[in-house]
Amino acid sequence: LALTPDLPADVSVAVIDVDALPAAVPLPRERGRLLERVRNHPYVRLALNPTFSALWVGQVISLFGDRVNQIALSAFVFEVTNSPIAVALTFLVATIPNLVFSPLAGTFVDRWDQKQVLVVSDILRASLVLLIPVAVSINVWLAYPIVFLITTVSLFFRPARVTILPRIVQERDLLSANSAMWVGETIADVVNYPLAGLFVLFLGSSVALAFWFDAVTYLASAALLATMVVPPIVRRARAAVDAWGEPIEGAPPEPEGPPTVADIRRDLGEGWAFLRSEATLLANTLQGTAAQFAVGVVTALGFIIAEELNPATSKATYAFMETAIGVGNLVGGFALGLVATRIAKGRLIIGAYTAFGLLVILVGFIPPLPVMLGLMFGIGVANMAFVIPSQTLFQERTPPELMARVVSFRFALVFGGMTVATIALGFVANVTGVGPVIVVAGSISVIAGLAGLFFTAVRDA
Repeated sequence: LALTPDLPADVSVAVIDVDALPAAVPLPRERGRLLERVRNHPYVRLALNPTFSALWVGQVISLFGDRVNQIALSAFVFEVTNSPIAVALTFLVATIPNLVFSPLAGTFVDRWDQKQVLVVSDILRASLVLLIPVAVSINVWLAYPIVFLITTVSLFFRPARVTILPRIVQERDLLSANSAMWVGETIADVVNYPLAGLFVLFLGSSVALAFWFDAVTYLASAALLATMVVPPIVRRARAAVDAWGEPIEGAPPEPEGPPTVADIRRDLGEGWAFLRSEATLLANTLQGTAAQFAVGVVTALGFIIAEELNPATSKATYAFMETAIGVGNLVGGFALGLVATRIAKGRLIIGAYTAFGLLVILVGFIPPLPVMLGLMFGIGVANMAFVIPSQTLFQERTPPELMARVVSFRFALVFGGMTVATIALGFVANVTGVGPVIVVAGSISVIAGLAGLFFTAVRDA
């Protein structure tokens, strides 16, 4: 400060260095703005939504029980049979309902109260899980129909969860909500698998208790889901169509009560007719069916890749590879919820499929383990970058009363094609080796991804 000459001699003036002062404490108004920005963050809004939180926490709890069940079932069946084939058969039996019953389950889910479907599905799965140790102790073959039934019940749970999500979150939060759900599922893979393995190991000869634990997680999930407040569906007037989606002249009004065979055929026809007529969703389904061949191939041949890297440490290598994919899923899912709203979904899907395919091609050259783990991490990120926007597109563009049928058709086509391709390319791998098959699968994914650039319905979605 400049001193004036007329100041008395006994008056001292302090000179303050403003630059040396600490940062200013935020004013109450600034703190209010900061809190408002925090509250308006998509993940914070979702966390403050009690219905979404119940759905998310319930999923994480039941998925932990699933991982315990999966490891315990493998250990239990192998302990009784001492047969790797018997263990592999349990996983094969679990895939069959996805191929056969998925669209049919969707027709019923669209007719029923989706909240009740979620709760009842968890209760039924809890009851079925309790039967597994009893069945295996009597005859191991009795476990297979129970596993089949558990997967079949899950076919009702999955489309009900997809259908209910747009009704319990704001439209602007839908993509972030899908990201959060996938992050929860990824946490089950990255964290719960090791915990589940330790839990089963701790149980030792009492491994049957793991199934009791799984049943408890299903019941806990059901209790949480029962607290959800879900707005009712506003159903549009429906135009009657036949099994091929063609209009029916003079069709009678929709009957009440349990659906007849004709009702189910009509419902299936309506779901397929909508998917076939909605260019963006149909193109996305066909693109996914082709591009996700590589997902099945990498999954099926992952252990063989680990063997080629180092036969002496193949089990540990395989575990590291799966963990790298899981971490990529976790990072990709979380990041997508933050930034994906700024990117057109169609272009994001195209880029993700293309990047995924390129990474898979590089995996086919069987690089050293550190590079392989980096590729697997990238595959996990890319996987989330096409799965989450695709699911959000279906939720945004499908009428609520058709949602379960339409997404079930997509599940059947994508997972069915992926399963068939996996089996076929698995046989080819026995002749040509793993590397060429993986390169071909990755190339198909790249072609399917880039093909989206030539279709407006995909590119501008």
